[in-house]
Amino acid sequence: MSSTPRTASVSRNTAETQIQLSVNLDGTGVAKLQTGIGFFDHMLDQIARHGLIDLDIACQGDLHIDGHHTVEDVGIALGQAFAKAMGDKKGLRRYGHAYVPLDEALSRVVVDFSGRPGLV
Repeated sequence: MSSTPRTASVSRNTAETQIQLSVNLDGTGVAKLQTGIGFFDHMLDQIARHGLIDLDIACQGDLHIDGHHTVEDVGIALGQAFAKAMGDKKGLRRYGHAYVPLDEALSRVVVDFSGRPGLV
């Protein structure tokens, strides 16, 4: 493991959202989440908890229209923070995946650190 702290903070401000986000890749799984979308906060909490990643996300979005700008822009900011925190990516594999049972659902998570944009 690198002795350099793998942390990053990102701000993203658009016409639809204002986001402040920080990530600690070598954290303990603590999540402080305020996106205004309960289920999205729950899923982000699962990433933090099971990945032992500390996440602090505050987002004000145009939820009176719907949640898609919030989800989209948080995804962009989170990707930017991960890229910043990983630095040169030395010692990391490009791809990773996991299947995780959550209650009566089976979740599949696939990650690609190639630098290409995408949040599915």
